[in-house]
Amino acid sequence: MTKQEKIQIVEYLSSEFKQASAFIVCDYKGLQVSHLEKLRCAARAANIKVQVVKNTLASIAVKNAQYPDLELKDTNIFLWADDQIALSKVVCKFADAHSEHFVLKVGVFEGKVVDVQHITSVSKLPSKEELIGMLLSVWTAPARYFVTGLDNLRKQKEEN
Repeated sequence: MTKQEKIQIVEYLSSEFKQASAFIVCDYKGLQVSHLEKLRCAARAANIKVQVVKNTLASIAVKNAQYPDLELKDTNIFLWADDQIALSKVVCKFADAHSEHFVLKVGVFEGKVVDVQHITSVSKLPSKEELIGMLLSVWTAPARYFVTGLDNLRKQKEEN
């Protein structure tokens, strides 16, 4: 890889990390290529970007994005997105299915370093769509109860 290619990669990753609200670093040592492709497909469906990057280039990109220094060692894969919950769900689901070869290391959510427990707890939160569904259910409940009450009143009057 030439120096110019390395500079382009660092610039690209720096801008991507700045724009993303969260990214997660995982160890993928021993993971089969077919499994890695499944991760990429799941990530693509959730609008998550995935890339394997050399640790030195990734460290420079993280520093340029003005995030805290991460001690990057061994084999790392970076996943980043704007939606922290979707990112956490995809990563944790994949990690559960491939726990021998895919290990969560660290994450950065909104500029702050978070540990594996934080990522796991965020993955258990409802998604945006689920929250909207819950909110709509709460909003429509009074009208539903009113209609049910009127229907019961109608049935009662018909019986008399």
